[in-house]
Amino acid sequence: VQLQASGGGLVQAGGSLRLSCASSEFTLKYYVIGWFRQAPGKEREGVSCISSTGEHTGYTDSVKGRFTISRDNAKNTVYLQMDSLKPEDTAVYYCAAKYGNTWCVTNGMDYWGKGTQVTVSS
Repeated sequence: VQLQASGGGLVQAGGSLRLSCASSEFTLKYYVIGWFRQAPGKEREGVSCISSTGEHTGYTDSVKGRFTISRDNAKNTVYLQMDSLKPEDTAVYYCAAKYGNTWCVTNGMDYWGKGTQVTVSS
């Protein structure tokens, strides 16, 4: 496994979770990292993206103001802090990496992790 996402779980609406994305096989600081999610019966969608230096971040409209992406290149880890969770955030969350000074593209990432389940109860 080249990327490993962790930190998912079951939480009540309004609660928080922090997802982590790590790799034991390559150095994430050379990669743009994105978080994506896929709910049952829906297409995979981009949630957030962070540049290799962490200088630039982006979010899909539905999570703006609630989710925060960050990275600690010294720990070779990228995080997604998810606050004020809603039932509609329920999905499998994936992290993915794309090499270089670029940006996240749902169907254009180089490496994908296996995903972690996030379930938000109402």
